[in-house]
Amino acid sequence: MKNKLLITGSSGFVGRNFINYIDKNIFSFEFLKKKCLINNNYEIADDINSIIHLAGKAHDVKNIKSDEYDLVNFEYTVGLYQKFLESNATVFVFVSSVKAVCDKISSILYETNNPNPFTQYGISKLKAEKYLLNNLKKDKRLFILRPCMIYGPGNKGNFDLLINFVKKGLPWPLGKFNNKRSFCNVDNLSFVIVNLILNVKIKTNTYNIADNNPLSTNELISIITNSYNKKNRVLNMPKFLIIFIAKIGDYIKFPLNSHSLTKLTENFIVSNNKIKATLGSEYNFESEQGLKKLFKKNV
Repeated sequence: MKNKLLITGSSGFVGRNFINYIDKNIFSFEFLKKKCLINNNYEIADDINSIIHLAGKAHDVKNIKSDEYDLVNFEYTVGLYQKFLESNATVFVFVSSVKAVCDKISSILYETNNPNPFTQYGISKLKAEKYLLNNLKKDKRLFILRPCMIYGPGNKGNFDLLINFVKKGLPWPLGKFNNKRSFCNVDNLSFVIVNLILNVKIKTNTYNIADNNPLSTNELISIITNSYNKKNRVLNMPKFLIIFIAKIGDYIKFPLNSHSLTKLTENFIVSNNKIKATLGSEYNFESEQGLKKLFKKNV
């Protein structure tokens, strides 16, 4: 008998890649895709086994009011979860974010860190997490997943900025910035979701999701240039000059602004020890392997 999944946000970046992962690797799943956001009137079919809740209002989106984050990331999640509790489904996977815990981390982010989000996105995700954990049911399993920066086919944002720099043959000017950042291959996230559903011995829990090894932005640039057979041109421009240029980008249309500079140069290391110990298996890729595979497809 096949597991039947209800997947919200199936038309989004993670949703498309998750379905593709199932098509390629898993043959015991059927899925019902929901492109629209779930509302409180939606009924869950009796034959649904598991719910993968990917739909949400993404972070780093301009002109989004705080109440929109609350409505989509909290209230819609609550409505769907309430229906889950009333249904025959036994597994609920909520894809949250490391941003539900913090926006900056000085050391390493573990599941035991006390949450203190600053953005409306993170606050709404944490609010949803707390509701779910305060409304558990013995015969149901709940998994809250907190991925860090997700990459894979179809990703956008700062990855596009880096790729465009390399494709145009432009020198990378941020060589003076030394950082380490965790990334999450979308296939690794899919791998985790599938295995949590299939292993009925794994009980309700919250997990960080990240690749095994963090990378610096300069290392990422090197991987991209090698993938596109370009010359690795990294400039060691003074930090004060880069920061000044980024501030100009806050006021005029420019690829680099203070926000993107922070994203490209900050440290954000996420521990994946807990999920690896739970699954008893390594992920499919190290960050470098996964990124090389991604860029190779785009050449």
